[in-house]
Amino acid sequence: MTHTLRTLDPADEAAVHALWALCFDAPHLPALHALDPDRHRRTFVAVRGDTVDAVVCYVPRQLRDAHGRVERVGGIGNVATRPEARGQGLVRRLLALAAEAMTAESCAWSLLFTDTPGVYERSGWTGFRTSWTEGPLTVAGPPGPRFRIRAATPADAPRLAELHAGFNAARPLTAVRTANDWIHRVPAWYGPGAEWLIAEDNEGTAVGYTVTRHIGEAVEVRECAVAEAAPAALGELLAEVARRARAAGAAVGRAHLPEDPAVRAALPRFLAPDQVRERTQTVGMARPLLAPPEAIRATLQATGATHWHGDSF
Repeated sequence: MTHTLRTLDPADEAAVHALWALCFDAPHLPALHALDPDRHRRTFVAVRGDTVDAVVCYVPRQLRDAHGRVERVGGIGNVATRPEARGQGLVRRLLALAAEAMTAESCAWSLLFTDTPGVYERSGWTGFRTSWTEGPLTVAGPPGPRFRIRAATPADAPRLAELHAGFNAARPLTAVRTANDWIHRVPAWYGPGAEWLIAEDNEGTAVGYTVTRHIGEAVEVRECAVAEAAPAALGELLAEVARRARAAGAAVGRAHLPEDPAVRAALPRFLAPDQVRERTQTVGMARPLLAPPEAIRATLQATGATHWHGDSF
């Protein structure tokens, strides 16, 4: 039977949710998808009879370019194909529809993250490298803490948002988060197992935070921010992350953090300096729409360029 390719009809939503449940261990996807009031025209499906065999959707996000300026970028996500319908070019054809729609919606370029780049390469997306640092956890840090470190609570959300905005005010590839992002998107992508720590100065003002997750015998720092006036707070946060991780049985740390003076100074409080290793991977992919390819490359290769996991699509 021939497939029909079209935008999402409200009556298709249950079938799309079932397809995501079949392909991903990500129960938060339907709720995040529902946040977009324009999700039906931004979601493309391949339908065979009453069955949704493939889906591709995009969401426009405000990302900073190489110069810190904000531009509209189409984030591709939630791409799924029913196992028995794979190999028929359905995703490739749906991506073509999505690229046309993103261009009409004035997206400068498109961004996605994947472990299976082949189909996207054939559709015009090009991979780029991202890196992280890993090694044994630092055993002990210098005494005499200057900041109070505690678990963040929901009441801290406004200050976390302020710290994030300040730390990333001109950082290439970072997303401009909305209040809705802080309520829904960011907590969903980091998940209920994430540990948020916040640092306060002597006046009780929040001056930094970290987001971590335990993955087997390792602890991963997935996000951080620190106030410009208190860069040393990041070192104390990372020292506390290492202490808690060792107490929980972890021996290895991974820092998914940007090239930044505050991060560079703080890392020895988290990872043993003489045993640090740099790792790279190519899971990010970009496709020009309205912007020239060289402008996109400049953003992706800019010093400090970071797309935080909590801003996933």
